[in-house]
Amino acid sequence: MQGKKDYQEKLFTHFQLSEYVPEENFYRRLKSVLDLDYLYELTKRYYGSCGQQSIDPVVFFKLCLVGYLENIISDRKLMTHCSMRMDILYFLNYDIDDPLPWHSTLSRTRQLFPEAVFEQVFTQVFKLCVEQGMVNGHTQTIDSAPVKANASMDSLELKVPASELEAHLHQIRHISKMDRKPKEDKATPSQQTITANQKELQAIQSRNKLWIEQQDQRPGAGNKGSKYTSNKTHYSPTDPDARISVKPGKARKLNYLSQLSVDTSNHVITDICAYHADGKDNQQLQEITLRLKQRLWREGLVFDTLLADTGYSSGENYRFLEAQGITSYIPPHGTYKGGPEDFVYNEQNDSFTCSQGKNIPFVKHFRCSRTDTKKKEYRASKHVCKGCPVRSTCLKKSQEKRITLTAFRAEYERNNQRIRSKRGKHFKKKRSSTVEPVFGTLTQYMGMRKVNTLGLSQANKVMHMAATAYNLKKYLKYIAKHRNTGIVEQQNLQLLINVFYNLIKIVLSLPKYRQPIV
Repeated sequence: MQGKKDYQEKLFTHFQLSEYVPEENFYRRLKSVLDLDYLYELTKRYYGSCGQQSIDPVVFFKLCLVGYLENIISDRKLMTHCSMRMDILYFLNYDIDDPLPWHSTLSRTRQLFPEAVFEQVFTQVFKLCVEQGMVNGHTQTIDSAPVKANASMDSLELKVPASELEAHLHQIRHISKMDRKPKEDKATPSQQTITANQKELQAIQSRNKLWIEQQDQRPGAGNKGSKYTSNKTHYSPTDPDARISVKPGKARKLNYLSQLSVDTSNHVITDICAYHADGKDNQQLQEITLRLKQRLWREGLVFDTLLADTGYSSGENYRFLEAQGITSYIPPHGTYKGGPEDFVYNEQNDSFTCSQGKNIPFVKHFRCSRTDTKKKEYRASKHVCKGCPVRSTCLKKSQEKRITLTAFRAEYERNNQRIRSKRGKHFKKKRSSTVEPVFGTLTQYMGMRKVNTLGLSQANKVMHMAATAYNLKKYLKYIAKHRNTGIVEQQNLQLLINVFYNLIKIVLSLPKYRQPIV
């Protein structure tokens, strides 16, 4: 007989979420291991003593984690998604008919709590991974990647000299009064003031001229901001902390820079932080190393090996890492030269010897104004090269031989020796297979493809929560894998104990072990 289902809503019904969420469900398992009750005491100071109750801080952080676990960067979409998922409602301690908070409440609460609270949540989850034995600590890999800011290149404004700033702001305010919607510029006066000198302005102008000749026919060339723009001449009034950056083969965008540290044992994220996108990796390495070393030390772990790419290479960093007792495996940049060709370096007396046997001694230390790096100068007097058969090709138009190179040559050479070793080649593959997949997972599957907030401080909160969600996912996968292994090992151990016990009984039952009864 053919059946037919007639739907009619019940006025009363008995329903419990716990009965419909399976035991092996991800959010049910996450709820059993994640304890965020410490947040009540940690966030108590940021609330008043009277008035309407706000969102539960534990619920807020759980909602943030769900957003990154589900790869949702919009608060509005996140609330719609959570309302249709019974397992997420169970994870949040909400019943099926309980109204969820408004999406705007998430945004306001995110601005209420400082960065330290978000970092504390990341640290507590990191401790879970350490206690489970997922982190060795001794070998760390560091890498960076740009993360798109919540601002468009179309919003760029031209910086003006400090003397013209007041007149420029007056003109902007006058124009904004004529529009239907007032224009808000969130940049400070220092961020609106041009920082490029005349030489840099001429270089930017020549690049724009070259761009007009070669790039103006490409798709998207008519968009505002598609020309060569610089952080020295332009800023974003929407998000002044965002910086213009570009990678080979990618479009110029307003980005933040994410600096990520990953442990090599189980790919657990050990540190993450947001920086301005126009900064260089080698300028941030020392700060990252100190912060990472302190975090690992607090957990009783020793940090002694660092893996990074060429962007972190500099003589100052090599010397700093050696002083910290950390062995670095960082390939040198292409501009490093141990010295000119056909010249032999004498380590004992710190000098060079040319192909004709002439000695070029060390003269002085100085700081290069262009690169702001410490350098050494070696120079021979005029009479040393007088009558030399290769004088014309060696000196060219100079009157004396002068050699300039980095003041950290010894540190470079020791690092290069490690890089060329068998262990260094192994670590090169280890680095690329450790940190790069983690970045790919965060940007493509865990909501870090774009920062949905404004400001460097807010971007740092976003990155910490994305890294926390990643570590939690790793943690649940690890304990599920080793739980079954642990059960088998426990059964095998019990079997060995039983066998050993039976052997003892058999041995003691032999006649020579029996004692006569007196």
